[in-house]
Amino acid sequence: MKSPIFFTLACAALSLNAQTEKNHDHAGHHHAHSSAAEPTVKAEPHLQNLKQLTFGGDNAEAYFSFDGKSIVFQSNNPAWGLNCDQIFFTELNKMGNKDFRPPMVSTGEGRTTCSYFMPGDSTMVYASTHLGSKVCPPVPETKGVYLWPIYEDFDIFVTDKKGNITKQLTNEPGYDAEATVSPDGKSIVFTSTRSGDLELYIMDIDGKNVRQITHDLGYDGGAFFSPDSKKLVFRSSRPKTDEEIKSYKDYLSRNLVAPTNMEIYTVNVDGTDLKQITSLGKANWAPFYHPSGEKIIFSSNHHSERGYDFQLFMINTDGTGLERITHNSIFNAFPMFSPDGKKLIFSSNRFNGGTRDTNLFIADWVD
Repeated sequence: MKSPIFFTLACAALSLNAQTEKNHDHAGHHHAHSSAAEPTVKAEPHLQNLKQLTFGGDNAEAYFSFDGKSIVFQSNNPAWGLNCDQIFFTELNKMGNKDFRPPMVSTGEGRTTCSYFMPGDSTMVYASTHLGSKVCPPVPETKGVYLWPIYEDFDIFVTDKKGNITKQLTNEPGYDAEATVSPDGKSIVFTSTRSGDLELYIMDIDGKNVRQITHDLGYDGGAFFSPDSKKLVFRSSRPKTDEEIKSYKDYLSRNLVAPTNMEIYTVNVDGTDLKQITSLGKANWAPFYHPSGEKIIFSSNHHSERGYDFQLFMINTDGTGLERITHNSIFNAFPMFSPDGKKLIFSSNRFNGGTRDTNLFIADWVD
């Protein structure tokens, strides 16, 4: 895929979005502008009463609290004085006002990613590079190839609502990030390079009893638990040919990964019953279980000729019944259902006035 794509590292955060867009041809910017000028291009029947929650910069990975009343998300909104992604928390009923700035719960140092509520909703887990350096880590020179940096300084922390770190959950050399919490509140899944490859691990909610879940060569990441907490859904790049394997290992040795070919997989939390759900080609990522546990919503550009048109799709857990959910704008990703299944929150560059902003949206979900 020649065209660069919008998402970047970790739970697929948008931390390199602006830089990525600089490489887009004129058509990419034109599409973003036209989608903003024509807010109702096509109907999206699953999404009713759509509401915009943020208004500037790149806002992504918004995840509901266990009670469904709050969200935690990451943003690099320059109007908030940010140079790279930091973590923010807010009650949902406060969102939607352009002048509202939610409280930051990360340290404001380094780069952060992948926040999620802990049981009880009084604390949140997130990954940060601040122990390595107080400044935003440098974006590696990739010579026109679309790559994600795997920052070795990422570790996983727990914070309270006032931004006080209450615990450090990982302290291994290398990359530890992409943590999400099981609905039963007992476990955390995350991605780590501690084995020498990007694999999924599960630990108890207190950070103990770490066990490796995936073992095959390739980038396994962005995992979420099923509603019954018994399975994981995740994205994976699985290099097969000698050339693909060599390229993957070479990038990884330089703390880089090429995320342009990924499919959706599921696996039991004990590592058994690994299944590839999609075989669509290109980049399929940001998966999340439908509350029924029988469907998966995800973002994909498999339908796109240019490569950077990402829409939300839904598929049955047996790989059948692919359905397109979004039709507006050229970037829609990071979907998450509220615990009761009545709301869907996601990131999109719709209604951005022709800018490169990616904002959070929430809608009533209609099955």
